[in-house]
Formats: sequence, C-alpha cells, structure tokens
Amino acid sequence: MSVAKTKQIFVFFRPLSHQLRRNHSSYTSGNNEPKQRKFATRDFEEIQIPVPWGYIAGKWYGPKHERPLVGLHGWQDNAGTFDTLAPLLPRDLPFLALDMPGHGLSSWLPEGIHYHSIDYVTLINRIMEEFKWDKISLMGHSMSSINSFVYSALFPHKVDLLIGLDVLKPLTRSAEKLVTIIAERIEGISKVERRMRNKSEPPAYEWDQLVERLHMGTDKSVDLDTCKFLLKRNIKPSEHEPHKYYFSRDSRLKNSLFYAFSQQVPVEMSRRITCPHLFIKALQAPYYERKEYYDEVLAILKTKSNFVYYEVEGSHHVHLNEPEKVVPIINSFLEKYRS
Repeated sequence: MSVAKTKQIFVFFRPLSHQLRRNHSSYTSGNNEPKQRKFATRDFEEIQIPVPWGYIAGKWYGPKHERPLVGLHGWQDNAGTFDTLAPLLPRDLPFLALDMPGHGLSSWLPEGIHYHSIDYVTLINRIMEEFKWDKISLMGHSMSSINSFVYSALFPHKVDLLIGLDVLKPLTRSAEKLVTIIAERIEGISKVERRMRNKSEPPAYEWDQLVERLHMGTDKSVDLDTCKFLLKRNIKPSEHEPHKYYFSRDSRLKNSLFYAFSQQVPVEMSRRITCPHLFIKALQAPYYERKEYYDEVLAILKTKSNFVYYEVEGSHHVHLNEPEKVVPIINSFLEKYRS
C-alpha cells in the first residue's frame, strides 16, 4: 500500500482548525442566537496518495487493513463534506474521503492543464491501481455522484456498490446552451491563468465573512454552522493581513470543462450499471437540468432489483447539514450489499 501519512500537513492544519473552531464558537445567526448544534466526531488519519502531478489528500476513518467505502465530494467542496456523516457510518467499515485535484489539500493540476469531468473518472482508476484493489465501493455527492455513475457504467465489473447523493447522472443540456457554456469556460480559463501568473494572493476575509461567502455562494445550501467543515480544508491564512484567510482551492475550478453528452448517453449508461445502487434525492435541491431527462434515467434504474431510491427533505447538502436524514438509509443499504 503506497500511502504516505501526511504528518507535516496534519500538524499545520491543527492550529488553523483550532482557530476556526474558536472563531466559529462566537459566530451568531441573524437573530443573534448562537448556533448550538453538535455533531458526532470520529478519529481519522490524513493520507496522501501519489499521482503523476503530486498527490491526492484524504481522510481515512476506521480499519486500514480492509478496503474502504470511498467518498467523493461535489464541485468546489472537499473531503470535509462528509465530516458529519462519517462518524455515523458503521464503525467497522473503513471510510476514505478524498479531496479531488485542485480541491481541499490535494495537488493542483499543472499550469496550462484544464480541469475536466472525465479526469475525475480516470482518477478512480488511479486510486484503485495504487491500492491494488480489483473492486471499489463508491459514494459521491453532486459532481462526484455524476462521475461515480459514469465510472460504474464504463467499468461495471470494478464497482461493487454505488451510492449517489442528490445528482443522479451527467446533466443533459441543449446544443445551444452547451456550445455557449463551453465557449464561456474556455474564455474564463484564459482570464484566470493570466491572473495566476501575477502570483498575487487572493482576497482575504475574516472568519464571519468566509462563512457568509460560502453560505451565499452555495445558494444557502450549506448551513451557516456547517460551513466550517468545508472551510477547514478550503482556506489558508493570509501572509499580509493578520487574522484573515483566503480561499485556497484552485481558481481554475470555476471554469472546469464538463461532459458534452446527449441524453442517449446517460440512458445507455444507466442500462450498463449492474452493481447495487442507492440514490438519495434532496427535495429542496434543483435538478440542474430538465426534469424529464432525470425521470427517463430514473425510470430505467427503477426496473433493477438492486436499485434503491429515496427522497429526503433538505438542501443539496442535506448529507452535511442533516446527516441523520440520510445515514439510516445508507447504513441499511451497506448492511444489505456490502460484503
């Protein structure tokens, strides 16, 4: 097993995390009532998995001698998205939450290389090869729910179970919208790369401002008091402004390139997925595409005896904000299908 313990990084982030917790404890909501929610915790080990451009960072919970359930986060989030859920999973089940390239504590892609959805699918193969796994168990949220869906269709013999949170499939867009967005993303990448060459530090914010920006930036999908779980791996202290932090994820992520599939492709993919498959839809979250596209694929999946579907009240980040709503469903699925 070629996994490096990241003692240096872990030591660096302990004081930062402590500072974040201290600052957060004084944070109050709009009605001046302090947040009181407490979430369960669970010990984990910070790891690094080597890749050709650097490493993938992750949080390993539980036994190290068994193959884990692998948790993959959404766009511009990080492994912290599972901080409230991981402690509620079965204690004897290893769980590995990863930071995707450019996110969290993972290495950025080299300069001049653009982020693309298919690269995250390729990354799953890299992870399996590094650990010498012949099978993988996947749990993905949003962007990673899509990518796990794609991987499970491309390599059905390699996936022994799939858990998707809130986004079911690659999004189907009209040809007009697709062409427009791709052009905008390519122009956006060029602008970001020009700014990156200046090597200047991004704007820095105080803790309360960071919380507010993340909360509003997700259309209030991430609750104010759960922002801290994403921020721990998403900010660094400013070198120029004391007591302030800046967002440390790769700014090129905002202009990531994505799948350009017609609806026929996810339809075919849904037919090729053979593993036990759980999908949980958050009812207060959008579908991000015309609902008939979602419904068509869902109808195909529902014909399979090992497909499990649930709807829960909550936002796009319900698994982070209210893990108690999804964990019983996940644990029941794992108990039945995780050998």
